[in-house]
Amino acid sequence: MTKTFLDSVQSRRSIYAISSEQVISDERIEEIVSHAVKHTPSAFNSQTGRVVVLLGEQSDRLWKITEDTLRKIVPAENFHSTEERMATFGGGYGTILFFEDMAIVESMMEQFVEYKDNFPVWSLQSAGMLQFVIWTALEDEGFGASLQHYNPLIDEDVKKEWELPASWKLLAQMPFGKPLMEAGEKEFMPVEDRMKVIK
Repeated sequence: MTKTFLDSVQSRRSIYAISSEQVISDERIEEIVSHAVKHTPSAFNSQTGRVVVLLGEQSDRLWKITEDTLRKIVPAENFHSTEERMATFGGGYGTILFFEDMAIVESMMEQFVEYKDNFPVWSLQSAGMLQFVIWTALEDEGFGASLQHYNPLIDEDVKKEWELPASWKLLAQMPFGKPLMEAGEKEFMPVEDRMKVIK
């Protein structure tokens, strides 16, 4: 039976235990991410989302930068669990960095003054959709992934390391790899408490 879109939405979960084993080709990863970047909607078609795909040693480098940054602020006696987390994320196949180009957001605010306060909010909404689309698509291909948020602690080092524009604001990091175990059970609030149908 063919997997439906809603099946894919349901099966997308946070997977933390991942390996660096190749699941699909790098070319296929690039195809998935570029398709998502192109087709995920944005307010006024502003297309503010920016993505950097780090594979192999480049992904390892990100998590080394993150570990080094956290080592400066996490007490040494508490650092072991942080070190283990960094090793887990760095042990995957790659990491996707999600940014918003704030130069475009600010330009839209200037062009459409009556909606000025909404553009930063709409930018985040579009960013969330892009993250979800890529996450779900990677899951469909057999990867496990999770969404991490070590920004703004690592922002400047990340921009410097990969020579990224100053206007790109880092929002999230998505380590992905071959799942080593399935996600645990998930609890749900009653849907009727979260949804109303009015006819």
